[in-house]
Amino acid sequence: MAKALRVLTLNNIAKVGLDRLPAPTYEVGGKITDPDAILVRSQDMHTMEIAPQVKAIARAGAGTNNIPTKQMSARGVPVFNAPGANANAVKELVIAGMLLAARNLGPAIKFVDGLSGDDEALHKLVEDGKKHFAGIELPNHTLGVIGLGKVGSLVADAAIKLGMNVLGFDPHITVDAAWSLPSQVKKANSVEEVLKASDFVTLHVPLMDATRNLISAERLKLCKDGVILLNFSRDGIVDVDAVLAGFAAKKVKWYVCDFPAQKLTGKAGVIALPHLGASTGEAEDNCAIMVANQLREYLEHGNIQNAVNFPDVAMPRESPFRIGIANANVPNMLGQISTAMAEAGLNIHNMLNKSKGEMAYTLLDVDSAVSDAAIARVAAIKGVLAVRYLPLERS
Repeated sequence: MAKALRVLTLNNIAKVGLDRLPAPTYEVGGKITDPDAILVRSQDMHTMEIAPQVKAIARAGAGTNNIPTKQMSARGVPVFNAPGANANAVKELVIAGMLLAARNLGPAIKFVDGLSGDDEALHKLVEDGKKHFAGIELPNHTLGVIGLGKVGSLVADAAIKLGMNVLGFDPHITVDAAWSLPSQVKKANSVEEVLKASDFVTLHVPLMDATRNLISAERLKLCKDGVILLNFSRDGIVDVDAVLAGFAAKKVKWYVCDFPAQKLTGKAGVIALPHLGASTGEAEDNCAIMVANQLREYLEHGNIQNAVNFPDVAMPRESPFRIGIANANVPNMLGQISTAMAEAGLNIHNMLNKSKGEMAYTLLDVDSAVSDAAIARVAAIKGVLAVRYLPLERS
């Protein structure tokens, strides 16, 4: 019987997801040593020593900023995530944030909490004070959505159902996202176009070099006076100093975010939540199930779905003898792999190769058992990063 695959959990992962990795095929826990794979939620792995035998990392959530993805790519290790699994939870929080700001609910709640006296006195104080918290209704106002992935599309759809006009921008929108986007969403051609036309702006883009400080002081100057800015994506996408300047210039009325910052603490116009975007039982279950399924499919069959650094590759089994190869996306790689197989006396029954940027991945089904020498022959090819033999006996 094959040795159990060892999966280290760095955070509490929902049991419904861990149940997808059953014993005796898997040994799963927070004290696993020499792991074959790692399951993580929020723990920062950048300073962690990641064992050389780790074959995959799976993050039970969407963002992977806490994982050294570039380092893992160089080792041929896919980093999986769970795009869309927590999308409904984030969507609901964005809508809640819009309503909190539109109706000035934060200050209104604080006002009521500070009242004292009997019911008659409270009634008079409430009637005298409520005029300070008059707000606006959402219908006929324009929501600008920057980033039209799963969350952005769901927010757009919910806003339309609430009677809002929606203007969307995403230069990298996928075909699937485009199909799921409501037809009423008006397409913008730039971030600037969205900012100029919107009463509310919500951000749903990943944090990378191109999106860091995407909302800058110069861009905020383009906004309507009194814009409501919502950031439930990543803190680095918005320049906090620019928001503070926007308050002073009355460009920004509210900044609603899921990322508290020292500079924003206690500032009027700020509603900062403690990173609650995916903090629902349903979202945690969905993320855990998705990444556990993806991890199992990769470890047992070499198939890849939703790896941020690898292409999606799925090939039905046509042989019990399978090889998975992670390699640099360079010319003549397939030719060299095929030659190595032939020199080892192995006939390729089926092959699938795909690439994503500098990374490529190849699955081979061969007609007979593969020797250690054959695996070593492939591993020795310049540009090959990792080779795994995946005989069907494990599953």
